[in-house]
Amino acid sequence: MSAEQKRQLEQQLWNIANSLRGKMDADDFRDYILGFIFYKYLSEKMELYANQLLAEDGTTYVKLNEQSEEGRAFLEAIKEESIQKLGFFLKPFELFKEIVRRGQTKSEEEGESNFILGDLANILNHIEQSTMGTDSEEDFNRLFEDIDLTSSKLGRTESAKNALIVKVLEHLNVIDFQLENIEADVLGDAYEYLIGQFASGAGKKAGEFYTPQQVSKILAKLVTTGKTKLKSVYDPTCGSGSLLLRVAKEVKEVSNFYGQELNRTTYNLARMNMILHDVHYRKFDIRQDDTLEHPQHLDKRFEAIVANPPFSAQWSANPLHISDDRFSQYGRLAPGSKADFAFVQHMVHHLAENGTMAVVIAHGVLFRGGAEGHIREHLIADKNYLDAVIGLPANIFYGTSIPTAILVFKKCRENPNDILFIDASTHYEKGKNQNTLRDSDIGKIVQTYRERLVEEKYSYRATLEEVKASEYNLNIPRYVDTFAEEEDIDLQQIAEQLKALNTNIASSDATIAAFCQQLNIATPF
Repeated sequence: MSAEQKRQLEQQLWNIANSLRGKMDADDFRDYILGFIFYKYLSEKMELYANQLLAEDGTTYVKLNEQSEEGRAFLEAIKEESIQKLGFFLKPFELFKEIVRRGQTKSEEEGESNFILGDLANILNHIEQSTMGTDSEEDFNRLFEDIDLTSSKLGRTESAKNALIVKVLEHLNVIDFQLENIEADVLGDAYEYLIGQFASGAGKKAGEFYTPQQVSKILAKLVTTGKTKLKSVYDPTCGSGSLLLRVAKEVKEVSNFYGQELNRTTYNLARMNMILHDVHYRKFDIRQDDTLEHPQHLDKRFEAIVANPPFSAQWSANPLHISDDRFSQYGRLAPGSKADFAFVQHMVHHLAENGTMAVVIAHGVLFRGGAEGHIREHLIADKNYLDAVIGLPANIFYGTSIPTAILVFKKCRENPNDILFIDASTHYEKGKNQNTLRDSDIGKIVQTYRERLVEEKYSYRATLEEVKASEYNLNIPRYVDTFAEEEDIDLQQIAEQLKALNTNIASSDATIAAFCQQLNIATPF
């Protein structure tokens, strides 16, 4: 599929979402449209796989007679293979195109579309139930819970709700997802596009589930520097999973994906996103819970860690945490009103000896004192884990206009005697509502980091002694001098210009006064 065809698919899906949403809140409709796209994907994946299994028998999945003994035998065999290979199972009559066909059929009595909401709810429930007791159960458990087909948001009457859902499914049904084209992750990319579009209109809530692709790209390139394969990648605040998937685009292979997400709806979105990108259910482990209070992967260490945690979030800062292996060696906990360093400590704990982590933080993390200053000093002076500090432009994140920075940590640093500071805060394209990092801006950041380049007014390698002399304050202007001297002003020249202006004004006034006298009117001065 060409880039233009891919763009058209993305636009088609977004147009469907916009045209059918009506007066429903964008956040609510997002759950429906993304959920139905996912259901269509599972259906086509199921049918494609079943047809491959049935090819030698000269039949197709939808032609199986589920009432015959032979048909039931085929279904049992296909179910067993499907659960093992795909992680789920759908019967022929449960396929997306079949429910659409039933919805398009008009009832003889009313002349309206057949009522399919009950069947649709059962099908989505059956998909989840098909995984019970299997290795994929956790990945599909309650996956469709946000698709409430009884909600009044869909319409005032059952008929109105049914009509809307039938219309949505009809529009999606005509789009070819091209699942046979295994080289092109067409649908996965289109899904990412939709998530991004919903995020751009979600205001402050967008930060809960989506990191702008431009920032994701930087983080992904930083943690994959020098590597073509990764054993594992982890995001402790994974949102929709977009950042994890972005890392996979930078290397040939990622063996395993790990993540944790607090918000239940966003957690469901992350699992769908993984499956839609054809990540096998055995290769990802996404958990739902509070990362700081109830970490789910404590026994694991990861080769790459990326995160965009909520800025200055609150957490319990419970004194019991001081005995937690993640925090115990620091002697201080991050303040309850600002969990930024708690997330950093959590990530450092999970970082493998040969790993790299990159985390987005608000600027206050760079210089605030108290417990945060103590933790910062420990990470630099005692552990020497901090590899780089990268300042980003303001207003590039959804829901906040504050400038941010990226901290890069390594436990085994190739350059243990200095810390690289990059000030990329003025390198961006200004937008009406939001600023954008261009490819050239991203490339400059990544190249500067990888080659540890020093450039006047852009980057600087500060020795550990310099950082110590600044009392471990990481405020970027302390190290990258961006001061621009103003041009000298020739006061004599300015005085002569003013004198000439006054002469011109006096001449003009005299001309105007002469005209006024001729017209026998008062002068305006």
